[in-house]
Amino acid sequence: MDLAQQAKIVDSIHDTLNDFVGQRLRVRANMGRSKIVESEGVLTQVHPRLFIMEIDRKRGRTARQSYQYVDVLTGTVELSQNGEPLFEPFVIEPESELAPVIPEVDAKMATEERLLA
Repeated sequence: MDLAQQAKIVDSIHDTLNDFVGQRLRVRANMGRSKIVESEGVLTQVHPRLFIMEIDRKRGRTARQSYQYVDVLTGTVELSQNGEPLFEPFVIEPESELAPVIPEVDAKMATEERLLA
């Protein structure tokens, strides 16, 4: 995915989230080191590079949390409403991780196998 395509996707994420300002959303954020934080709150503000949510905490308190659109693009942050994801994965992982076949290596191995036989 080239840079221009990524910029278009980030703009579309911004536009989509602009329609959800004031609504309750569920956030699932991968914070690294196998730490995943799930929370629910209201989308309060949308800015050019990030969005801000009022996250529900214990005892009726709220906390402000900001996320970047790039995190949504890469799948680090997932947003959903009523159990339905707002965005499909943008980065598609390859189905299998097969080692690339290098013709020179295959030819060399075949020659060695013939010599050993």
